[in-house]
Amino acid sequence: MFLVLALIILVASAIVGVAGVLHNTGSAHALTHGFSVLGYHVSGSSGTLFLYGIVVGAVAALALGLLLTSARRSSRRGRTARHSLKQSRRETAAASRDRDDLIDQRETARAQTAHDNLKQSRRETAAASRERDDLIDQRETARAQTVPARENGPADRDIEPSASGAR
Repeated sequence: MFLVLALIILVASAIVGVAGVLHNTGSAHALTHGFSVLGYHVSGSSGTLFLYGIVVGAVAALALGLLLTSARRSSRRGRTARHSLKQSRRETAAASRDRDDLIDQRETARAQTAHDNLKQSRRETAAASRERDDLIDQRETARAQTVPARENGPADRDIEPSASGAR
């Protein structure tokens, strides 16, 4: 919509400019006093002066258009950069949360492994202790059975064989 409106205004201004230059030419429209611009002496008709005004205005409009286009492009790049930065920060935050979750899982697994190892070690210690107690009980039972046999047996059984051979 704005493009069509801008084209209509541009065509209308071109028609007015051409008409102004063509109607202000000749000796009836001569400049009464000449003037100079940047050391260049300007003389002629008011139509020539109007033409110079149109050229200067067109150059100024072109420069303003380039300036606004450049500013729009810079602002678009800035907006894109800000959007990319926000997206990057969101991705970094998500990756950080995932990393923290993985670290928590690893620590939980390590704690569970250590707990399981401790339980296993306690079971093994208890089993070894039961085996030792069983061996002690077996040894005491064996001693208890051999001690009464010695008490009921002959008296020279108490004498050691190395001592009897030396006498």
